[in-house]
Amino acid sequence: MKAVGSKGVLFLVLLLVAGGILGGIVGDALAGLNIGSIMPTLIKHYEIFNIQNVQLNLYVMQLSFGIHFAPNLLSIIGILIALFIYRRL
Repeated sequence: MKAVGSKGVLFLVLLLVAGGILGGIVGDALAGLNIGSIMPTLIKHYEIFNIQNVQLNLYVMQLSFGIHFAPNLLSIIGILIALFIYRRL
């Protein structure tokens, strides 16, 4: 059994982001299909957090920061699958 930190945190973050993106792509691809009554629940976006844009004016350049995280249920399932794959490696 490997130690907890042997695979690297960066690899975990990249795998989780990839799982979320692939889940979102699958959700968008299935949005046009009428598979059943569960499909609207799977493709509905759930807002987790929303940090509005903050602007920082440094007189030489202006920076804007903000983040909006609203995954659909298939993205969350993709993240969970990526976590399962990470644990199995």
